[in-house]
Amino acid sequence: MRKQKLVLVGNGMAGVRCIEEILKHDADAFEITIFGSENHGNYNRIMLSSVLQGNAEIDDIILQQEAWYQERGIRLFKGETVVSIDPPSQMVRSDQGREVSYDKLILATGSSPFILPIKGVDKQGVRSFRTIEDCERILSESRSCKAAAVIGGGLLGLEAAKGLLNLGLEVKVIHKAPFLMERQLDETASRMLQAELERQGMSFIFEKDTQEFAGKDSVERIQFSDGTEIDAELVVMAVGVRPNVALARDHGIAVNRGIIVNEYMQSSDPAIYAVGECAESNGMVYGIVKPLYEQGKVLAKHLCGIASDGYKGSVLSTQLKISGVDVFSIGQLDGGEEGKAVTVFNSVDGVYKKMVFQENKLVGAVLYGDTTESGRLLELIVKKKDVEDLEKGLLLSSAQHEGYTTAGLLPSDVICNCNGVSKGTIVEACLSNSLTTVEQIKACTKASGSCGGCRPLVADLLDYVHSDEFDEPAVAGSLCSCTNLTEDEIVRQIQEDNLQSTEQAMAKLGWNNPRGCSICVPALRYYLGMVHPAYKASACKAASTSGINAVLQDDGTYSVVPRMYGGVTDANQLKGIAQVIEKYNIPEVGLTSGQRIQLAGIKEGILDEVLRDLTDILVPAENPKRSISSVPWGNASLKTFVADQTCGCSRNESVQLAAELERKTESLNTPASMKIGISPCQHCDAAATAMDIGLIHAQGRWEVYVGGRTYRNVSGGALFYVTGSAEEIFEITLGLIQYYRETANYLEPTWKWVGRLGLIHIREILFDQDIRMLLLKRLESEREQQSGANSAESLVQ
Repeated sequence: MRKQKLVLVGNGMAGVRCIEEILKHDADAFEITIFGSENHGNYNRIMLSSVLQGNAEIDDIILQQEAWYQERGIRLFKGETVVSIDPPSQMVRSDQGREVSYDKLILATGSSPFILPIKGVDKQGVRSFRTIEDCERILSESRSCKAAAVIGGGLLGLEAAKGLLNLGLEVKVIHKAPFLMERQLDETASRMLQAELERQGMSFIFEKDTQEFAGKDSVERIQFSDGTEIDAELVVMAVGVRPNVALARDHGIAVNRGIIVNEYMQSSDPAIYAVGECAESNGMVYGIVKPLYEQGKVLAKHLCGIASDGYKGSVLSTQLKISGVDVFSIGQLDGGEEGKAVTVFNSVDGVYKKMVFQENKLVGAVLYGDTTESGRLLELIVKKKDVEDLEKGLLLSSAQHEGYTTAGLLPSDVICNCNGVSKGTIVEACLSNSLTTVEQIKACTKASGSCGGCRPLVADLLDYVHSDEFDEPAVAGSLCSCTNLTEDEIVRQIQEDNLQSTEQAMAKLGWNNPRGCSICVPALRYYLGMVHPAYKASACKAASTSGINAVLQDDGTYSVVPRMYGGVTDANQLKGIAQVIEKYNIPEVGLTSGQRIQLAGIKEGILDEVLRDLTDILVPAENPKRSISSVPWGNASLKTFVADQTCGCSRNESVQLAAELERKTESLNTPASMKIGISPCQHCDAAATAMDIGLIHAQGRWEVYVGGRTYRNVSGGALFYVTGSAEEIFEITLGLIQYYRETANYLEPTWKWVGRLGLIHIREILFDQDIRMLLLKRLESEREQQSGANSAESLVQ
């Protein structure tokens, strides 16, 4: 088949990204020609400020060198501008008289800097700041100057000012609005930024109209309409851009502010498309890179015949580092009449955070000095999630999210919003290609390769991957490096093929490593146990002599924790346990954090005897199922804790609740170890809220919290339910446990599980009485099956 002829007008970031996406989908579909007005390959325009500031060279910001175009068979005409389009004959003509025909034409003509119509604007030393050539001229002219001025206090203006400051010039920023970056920041954040920039050496002039750039041939002074003036031998104008639509408008293509396109980026001419800053979609023209890349992906699919929902617009967010200060902004910062704000202001550390809500939905946010929560806030706005009143303050709580880093993110969470690069993609690239620097990650995945705002997150993720704490799968989305299957796919195949063992599952599912690894083997055992409840006992028994009763330690000895329901025991049990300790000379006895006795250092040779003697002590002789496996050993997966008290409040009800929960969950495994904290009163409720499930008795009612953390960065869970009914507290708690067991990934803690499924969704499930009863029936059925399987596998001969 004849390749279609595809012509791209504009060799910039948006257009070339679209070409990259086309080549991914179908590298042989098109014969591609690109025209670029500048004498360079595609480069990162956002990073021009880094060149001006001396932090990068021109070559550092080139995204595609000439070899890239040649290797892909792309004809590139640099320094050549398309000046006319002939839609009837489908032909474009350049300023050098070159004519090229097309089947499909993409206009990615971008924007031009807006030049204020001020007297003297044509004098030497008055420059725009948009291209590599602009940057080179500013650098050249700065060498003979002492005083410079920047017109415009937006992002580009401030970045230019920082560059001029680094070049040793005295810099004044002139801004017509009352404070800096008024479109992205509120006044508080803006004033904090201004104070920091003034500390660095900039000065600012607000709310003045520039009347003239005065001087003979070159600019020497700036005169204002109020009669005042300042010295300036170099002026950089950074007051915004205008879409380049002249080419389209002059040849009959519909334009408004930009070139009008439909959801597939198609213009009024079916063969002509537009992407980037020149395109207008649903009345919006976008000037930041993420929406432009999203447009390019949609257009690439459309041109390659791949179905998609089209481009529906983008949620605008800005994540920047301005002169060393991290800033994030998204959505509406005033919220309108219905908007209410939650703010955090830490003047000592220079941190300011503000969230704007309309009812229970986040509609805007600004973060200054600490942008670690930006990813979560962006997700809340994009997905329009409901946020309960209790959670609103916690979202920006330093105590809850101190150290909130990439280690706590899910593989699907996006690190680089501009390029849509997830944490899992970066992790896979690092492990597969042995990446050790941010530059290598950028080259491999494009993360941090556009605006650069995510670079600190990428660096943090890189440090985490190479740290001792890293324990995540090597393949994005898969269980581990032994398989390319996700955990959902594995569970589905276990069910559909009725797989009964880890060996059978590995063979049937095409495991790369037939023996598995420390990640997948226990995960498979867990999932087999969930699908076939009777599997747990046999699998664990096969794994070690008494695996269901004891935990193997690093030194080859075992530890045992006899169950004490609710942490309560009696004299007879304590005497019996003490006799066993003396008889077998058990070297280590201690109390666990869950208020239980732990016997440790038990050698394998005497383990069965120790367990047999403990059976005689802990299980009544008349019990027909009396065996080692019927001993109520401590559940390694699920533990209850009744909070210690210094007050005089009764703890009887809490102890009874803990004991009953332990009985009802006995023998059950959970995806990750699970702690249930129970507080008898409000005087000791902090510990309970930090557990996976926290139950607090307050004023005759029980409050249920879910998703707390007691390790790495301690944080409180979210309020899930409040009830005065003893029956409901059991139903809700046990229902939560079972839904977590059925839907969480192996080793996924509850705080990640809640974040992935969403608190609203989990409430919808558990608050439905019928669904809750089904969950409780399944939990009880599995408990009985596993308990029965354990009893049948008696280790007493």
